[in-house]
Amino acid sequence: MCGLVGIVSNDHVAQEIYDALTTLQHRGQDAAGIATQNGDLIELIKSNGLVKDVFQEAQMLKLLGYMGIGHVRYPTAGTASSNEAQPLYTTKPKGFSLAHNGNLVNYKNLYQYITKDLGRKVLTKSDSELILNLLSNELEKIDDITDINKLLKASQEIHKHCSGGYAIVALFSGLGILAMRDPNGIRPLVLGERSNEGRKDYMVTSESVSLTALGFKRIRDIKPGESLFITGNGEIISIESEKKKHTPCIFEFVYFARPDSMIDGRSVYKARLRMGDALGKKIIRENPNHDIDVVIPIPDTSRSAALQVAHQLNVKYREGFIKNRYIGRTFIMPGQRERRASVRRKLNPIELEFQNKNVLLVDDSIVRGTTSREIIKMARNAGANKVYFASAAPPVRFPNVYGIDMAVKSELVANNRSIEEIQEYIGADWLIYQDLKDLIGAVAYEISGVTEFDTSCFSGEYITNDVTEAYLDELEAQRADAIRTLRDSVALQNELQIDAAS
Repeated sequence: MCGLVGIVSNDHVAQEIYDALTTLQHRGQDAAGIATQNGDLIELIKSNGLVKDVFQEAQMLKLLGYMGIGHVRYPTAGTASSNEAQPLYTTKPKGFSLAHNGNLVNYKNLYQYITKDLGRKVLTKSDSELILNLLSNELEKIDDITDINKLLKASQEIHKHCSGGYAIVALFSGLGILAMRDPNGIRPLVLGERSNEGRKDYMVTSESVSLTALGFKRIRDIKPGESLFITGNGEIISIESEKKKHTPCIFEFVYFARPDSMIDGRSVYKARLRMGDALGKKIIRENPNHDIDVVIPIPDTSRSAALQVAHQLNVKYREGFIKNRYIGRTFIMPGQRERRASVRRKLNPIELEFQNKNVLLVDDSIVRGTTSREIIKMARNAGANKVYFASAAPPVRFPNVYGIDMAVKSELVANNRSIEEIQEYIGADWLIYQDLKDLIGAVAYEISGVTEFDTSCFSGEYITNDVTEAYLDELEAQRADAIRTLRDSVALQNELQIDAAS
């Protein structure tokens, strides 16, 4: 999962892109980058790290220009490399810079096409670089890249070659910013505007929270399959591909998106409240004589759902864990050992809220189960009599291949386990999951024309219809190789440190 932003303004944009990226930091903590147009040049600064660490004052002063794009990244392949930080840049034709959020499931075939058939050189394993090369190749075919309609038509060729979930922003020197979304609208992208000294400024971003934080008004979401261009003069031109079924990623609403965002016309916050209502009603149906004394959320994304669970059960809602906000998300960390170690550094229990009580812990979802198991141990150590656990999402039984780091079956606690087996594994006295139909109902509540979602990590139904068992097995093998490489690297570093100390 990554975060994107693009701004065309009447003022220099670097600071506002920086500010927008900080609102999207939850979408990626591995790397950050900004590209701006400075005269005829594109200035680009990117590196591993958080936004605040990558950009210092001296660097920001170099990022001049009235339009630009930005990116925050975490690697879906489970690796981190500074040479894969984005935006990417190419000089052909007429230099442009590109940033991408999502994941292509036809990477292997696309790589062969670009390197063998097109004869282009690919320097990284990033699917974003494949998109860059593909777009560059299509643009070289047109006689006048400054003709925006021709540029947009060329960009539509991406949909013919790429399969998966993707949102794209690209900065074209002297022209403007291109924004694109995959034909199923899996990954989010939204357009906003604001008045600025008699003209309009425009922004595209992964989440509407960036718009409101910078004083932009949300206009609409980029449509599935749409290519939209914002010129340097503030003109908007767009074309759309042949429509497919609009199925945005439901996990955005469960976990990734900020609650103060609107995605595809839906409030993330309201969706999470309704998830809690549905989950509370299910608990009453299945255990009407429950002995729950208090409902405690696992901060932060489960708070809205937990509040409504407590309301439905007519029991107390309490904050039982305090979060250290200077520890990164455990979900993003590359190995089980790192995730386990970080949980206790990340959360600290308020023992008074647990002592001699039957506690219902509510989380947004259970992916690997490592965090859930550690948190349950913490609750017991804090003095809880019984620890029940509720998930606002259904069991995550299948890999997510469209841009979320859930690509390996063996890491998913619910894969090939019954609810009872998962309950035993995480050490809960009782475990209850949201039903998929109730989750869909909670998110689809508002009237916005979207009634179906990508629910592949829960249902195993992949909407691009090209995700095979062989593909999933290959991902499993790649992940195992990446973990071995990481462990070997850590072991080598430890040996070098020991040698240096001696």
